[in-house]
Parts: sequence; C-alpha cells; structure tokens
Amino acid sequence: MSTLFPLIRHFSNPVSKLLVKFPVTPNQISTASLVFGLAGSFYLSRDSFEDRIFGCLFFIAAYIFDNCDGEVARLKNLSTNFGRKLDSFVDWIVHTIFFAALGYGIAQETQANIWLWLGLLAGFGGTINYSLGILLDDPKASQELSDASQPETLKDYIVFVFRELFRADFCFIVLALTLLDALWLLLPAAAIGAQVYWILYLTLRDKNYHV
Repeated sequence: MSTLFPLIRHFSNPVSKLLVKFPVTPNQISTASLVFGLAGSFYLSRDSFEDRIFGCLFFIAAYIFDNCDGEVARLKNLSTNFGRKLDSFVDWIVHTIFFAALGYGIAQETQANIWLWLGLLAGFGGTINYSLGILLDDPKASQELSDASQPETLKDYIVFVFRELFRADFCFIVLALTLLDALWLLLPAAAIGAQVYWILYLTLRDKNYHV
C-alpha cells in the first residue's frame, strides 16, 4: 500500500529524473510550483468547467514540482535549510490563495458570501499551521501527526489512504470534485479541518513536552 501512495510520487519521480539532467536548482523548481499553483487557483475560482479543468492541470503541475524540488535536492545533494523554508512558504501561499480564490469564485457563482468566509477561514487555519511551524520550529510534532501509526489492519490502511490523499494527493481530490461539479465540498471541510490540524499539532507538541 505504501508503494502506491502518495500517487503524486508516480508523476514526480520521472520528472525529477529528467530535471537533474538540466542546470536547474531546487529553489527554481519551488518557484515554478508557486507559479503553477497560483495559476491553478485563478482558473479554479472561475465558474467555467473548462477553466476549472485548466486549473486542475495547473494545480497538479504545482504538486508535481512541489515534490520534485525535494527529490532533485537529494539527487543533486543540494538540500539546504533555506530550500526547506522556501518549500514550506510556497505550500502555504498556494493553499491559502487556493481556498480564498475558491471561496470567492463560488460566492460569486451562488451569490452567497458564506462560501467566501469559509474559504478565508480555511486559509486562516492554514496560516496558523504555517506560523506554528515557524515559531515553534518543531518538525517532530508535525511528523508524529502525519505518521502517528503504520498501516497494519484494514482500518489502519483506510486511515493511511485518506491521510495520504488529503495531504500529498490533495490535487487529485480537487480534480475528482471538479469533474463531479462538487468543488464547494472542499470549503466547509477545509474550514473545519485546518483548525483541527493546528489544535492537534499543539496537543501533540504539549504531550511531547510532558512525557
């Protein structure tokens, strides 16, 4: 199961092997991920089905390059602390803009401002997560939250699949919901989920300090 997920690795690995043949740096790849992510957010915020499909393609490209920067850094032995921070910054910007833009687009489409507020709340939760990562600079708690258990039972495998989908393979969820004309589902889920994540982050960190 762990060789199947995350799905995005099956796309990024061959791209990374191609990129290492060219004089590109991991930070340049991170910047490309930012550009694709912002372009994807713009098109996904529009109410045209064709525009949203274009947005999905840009968003998937952003995820591919988001994985490629780390892969190329390891292959070229160019890993740096700045590169890690740039990667986190790009992730934050792309997802914050994505949810804000999606909320705006659906609010315009439905003439209901609740969608805009849900998008902003999701972006706010993501901003808290990003800020905690900087202020606390504690990757251990984040890692434990992501890898709290290895899949052993059927229940573990189901949890593992959903965890990977909502983290590394989020772009494919966006594509699936776009095809189903149900992108709006992401807004309430993210508005709540983002807050749950940072609360769990602090809970795990506090637990570690009291062990």
